[in-house]
Amino acid sequence: MQAVQFSEHGDRDVIEYGEFPDPEPGRDEVLVDVKAGALNHLDVWTRKGLPGVDLEMPHIPGSDGAGVVLETGEDVTRFEEGDHVAVSAGVSCGVCEFCRDGEESLCVRYSIIGEHQRGVHSERTVVPEDNLVPVPDHVDWEIAGSASLVFQTAWRMLLHRGGLEPGEKVLVLGASGGVGHAAVQIADHAGAEVYATASTDEKLAYAEDCGAEHVINYEAEDFAAEIREHTGRRGVDMVVDHVGAATWRDSLKSLAKGGRVVTCGATTGGNPETDINRIFWNQLSVIGSTMATPGEVDDVLELVWDGTFEPRIREVLPMSEAARAHELLENREGFGKVVVRPDSEL
Repeated sequence: MQAVQFSEHGDRDVIEYGEFPDPEPGRDEVLVDVKAGALNHLDVWTRKGLPGVDLEMPHIPGSDGAGVVLETGEDVTRFEEGDHVAVSAGVSCGVCEFCRDGEESLCVRYSIIGEHQRGVHSERTVVPEDNLVPVPDHVDWEIAGSASLVFQTAWRMLLHRGGLEPGEKVLVLGASGGVGHAAVQIADHAGAEVYATASTDEKLAYAEDCGAEHVINYEAEDFAAEIREHTGRRGVDMVVDHVGAATWRDSLKSLAKGGRVVTCGATTGGNPETDINRIFWNQLSVIGSTMATPGEVDDVLELVWDGTFEPRIREVLPMSEAARAHELLENREGFGKVVVRPDSEL
């Protein structure tokens, strides 16, 4: 089969699209004919190399994907040949104290398909049964292949970890990205008053279309100052910050007393300067969140499948142009998700 792959960490020139051995499903695994997948910033970091993550090379990236079941292992009971499925990339052990409490994303052996183990950006892939979600036949492959990671992440982050309530004010940073544009839609659906930042007027218009009531061009304006002005110096109840070092101090400045910042990533760096005095004096909460539980995944993807939420697609490329897909993410070109499809599907 053909697969996106790299044999060493580095710049985009390490990415290849070529022959890779055909996978075979184990007892609890499913062989999937991949129709579409999508990139996340995680793919960029994995390609460059993450501290403490020692990959088997060559590595196939990709945490998002969808396709048709070709074959099932003998212990698989939830799927059969011909089913439409999407990948949910979080892998948990099922037996630790957190898994037994229904908090699989806190698993002590938690890993992510595409990051810690081979991903799904290939013509065919093998995925554990527990990491597949049924997809209704009417859902387009681009939608099915691009929704799971960002929508589950934003859903858990806002609702379950952040405890978002109707009527609260929420600031979503980087609203043009995958998690950002999902967070805007979820916050709006939950009844929040949504503020969003992006770097161009075109991206801000997309954010408004996703449900943002107030938009700020962070390239032209100090977003923390704008938030204070728009809220009568009160601030917002929640900031969704997956940007990291470049925005952290201003995220804290944007919060009302007793507010909380929720984070699931740090695309500009994970060791920001912070203001501890502001945190304790204003009694702020800093809340981390990673992926979601299987039940949370089911809940949010049902709302994608029925059209309540919509992954916005900035570009669809053949997998042989995966390097260009990485470039789109790194250069922050466009709004929403970058989708790749096997060349044989185009």
